[in-house]
Amino acid sequence: MLENVAAVLLDGVHPFELGVVCEVFGIDRSDDGLPVYDFAVVSAEGPSLSTHVGGLSVSTPFGLDRLEEADLIAVPAGNDFATRVHPPALLAALVRAVDRGARVLSVCSGVFVLGAAGLLEGRRCAAHWRHAAELRRQYPRVVVEPDVLYVDEGTVITSAGTAAGIDACLHIVRQEQGPEVANKIARRMVVPPHRDGGQAQYIERPLPKSRCDTVGEVLVWMERHLDEEVTVEQLAARALMSPRTFARRFQQETGTTPYRWILRQRVLLAQRLLEGTDETMDAIADRTGFGTAAALRHQFVRTLGTTPHSYRRTFRGPQAA
Repeated sequence: MLENVAAVLLDGVHPFELGVVCEVFGIDRSDDGLPVYDFAVVSAEGPSLSTHVGGLSVSTPFGLDRLEEADLIAVPAGNDFATRVHPPALLAALVRAVDRGARVLSVCSGVFVLGAAGLLEGRRCAAHWRHAAELRRQYPRVVVEPDVLYVDEGTVITSAGTAAGIDACLHIVRQEQGPEVANKIARRMVVPPHRDGGQAQYIERPLPKSRCDTVGEVLVWMERHLDEEVTVEQLAARALMSPRTFARRFQQETGTTPYRWILRQRVLLAQRLLEGTDETMDAIADRTGFGTAAALRHQFVRTLGTTPHSYRRTFRGPQAA
């Protein structure tokens, strides 16, 4: 049973990510019949810590010894977590916690602390999409999943950026105390108890740029004719190449196939239209070359993990859905 929770901080902690953990586990909601956690904010680097917000600091009487009794240890994000050297005593305490069956949770860049402790080896993990490449570089034996909001690997839970920490915390409550408790906490926080989709809908993914101009003119033409169905043979003829040569050159210069390039470009256009216009789904499907609203929805869910309607609500508000 989850009863004892600690948020462990390093210098440069981000207040929002700390606040997420405090909001879910540190507030007495017994008036609503909800469990009260034995919660503490713990410092790994002395009684007073700076934050990344100018003039704001955090003080706490609790040191690392407080972690020895915690059922859950949360590591919020902080400045330079990807590059700094983390206190060996903290890393050892996290390992001991997992060894005795406690759970550890990272929020955003807190995942690098878990990585430094060796707790990600051979595991899947979530990471903010901006940190995913660096995490893979530092820990090649870790399976980084940048498209999801959080990953639960039993004793190790990792969450992506900022608000994804809320999703992970509510997930833990849902597992430990059931959906009714998690839903009540979510209502008090005025947040959804579970969000559809993952990070994919928030990631900026510019298309790969051509490394030379062999297929450059064809790329421009393709971008201007997304509403048309084209074949590799037609594109190759436009480039004055055989289909086989064109496909090989296209892969070499863009890092992807013609089909995938067009599909991604169509999804990008659909995103822009959903964010910036009131066009119907049928009209957007026609303009982007998907043909029907059903086909648009299928590819949108497959690529971004959410529906066009949900995406429009997310980026324009419920009145635009």
